[in-house]
Amino acid sequence: MKHKVVIGITSGIAAYKIVDLIKILKTQNIKVEIIMTATAVTMFGKEMFEKASGKKVYTDLITNDFDYQEVLKKREVEHIKIADTASLFVIAPSTANIIAKVAAGIADDFLTTTLLATTAPVLVCPSMNVHMWTNPIVQENLAKLKGMGYFIKEPDSGELACGYKGVGRLSEPAKIADEILKLLSNSDKLKRKKIIVTAGGTSEPIDAVRTITNRASGKMGSAIAEACFLQGAEVLILRAKNSIIPRYDIKSEVFETAKDLENLAKKYVKSYDVIFHTAAVSDFIPENKLDKKLDSGQSFTLKLKSVPKILHKIKSWNPKIKLIGFKAVYKLSEKELIDTGMKKLRESKSDFIIVNDVGKEGVGFAVDTNEVYIISTKGFVEKIKKAPKKEIAGKILDFVF
Repeated sequence: MKHKVVIGITSGIAAYKIVDLIKILKTQNIKVEIIMTATAVTMFGKEMFEKASGKKVYTDLITNDFDYQEVLKKREVEHIKIADTASLFVIAPSTANIIAKVAAGIADDFLTTTLLATTAPVLVCPSMNVHMWTNPIVQENLAKLKGMGYFIKEPDSGELACGYKGVGRLSEPAKIADEILKLLSNSDKLKRKKIIVTAGGTSEPIDAVRTITNRASGKMGSAIAEACFLQGAEVLILRAKNSIIPRYDIKSEVFETAKDLENLAKKYVKSYDVIFHTAAVSDFIPENKLDKKLDSGQSFTLKLKSVPKILHKIKSWNPKIKLIGFKAVYKLSEKELIDTGMKKLRESKSDFIIVNDVGKEGVGFAVDTNEVYIISTKGFVEKIKKAPKKEIAGKILDFVF
């Protein structure tokens, strides 16, 4: 299928360079759509971009001939159609203003509204004065975008249009084109792969209203499911009832108890190629569940029993499946962590084990960041340093595929 790249042009002085970017992409048989902000149109006009792309430039969210009755009749909105059909969304040049608006979720023109509606990967190419680039607010907004899974093509260093020297130059069109081609190539990387991801924590009933559970939020599993989806895989996420929901239109089934998850995994695993078992499954469950609500005025002894590991059963259900298990440890040395991962790898017959130390700040449960060690049948493979979980997910995929 022919790829379509949507380029959002904002009011950076380097916007004229996007003509060259459009030409490069067209030589690669890539369809290009252009959206410009009103200020960018005032600065440069539309003509050179329309000539380069061979298509009209979009800029006005509401045109003079807008007719709401036509929209209701056709059930088609222009900016939504563009958002839905994009293979990749690029903002170049990306000013400090547009970065702030996107980070805040503001949608007040054609570009920001389309961007908010797209489910395509987004590449941000900043361009601004060196002092603006180093401003903590700009860096905080960029970090927020990275945490949401946006790709950032950092600016070059050199002579700036404002007369300063330093970091802030828009990356050259050829470099941006290389990044675009890489991202488009990744969008087909897992095509025809069927992947299951388990996510979130199980919850085991104690009585009619109380449960024993853990702090897993499903964020890591959701990030992996989204990354697999964006690389072209057919994804099924088995997620805990209270875990976060992936952003994209990913097929899902919901579990509550460890037994629920085991039944779902056993049901689907035979017809899938890969499973990422990231869910935090209860190691212990109440020996007896009460069908009534415990009286809070009385003491109660809770007796727990251990349960078999779902991870250890998966290969027996489908010996051919690629199994990536996750193991949480608590305040271990690096050697102890790797040894624990190797032991888990052997016990479960996994192809990879991803280990994280949830005793570290900003790692593991209920946070947006993680730090993991990847262990394979060949031994310790790689440590991925603390980063947003969406970034960690992409790096994990790079190693296991």
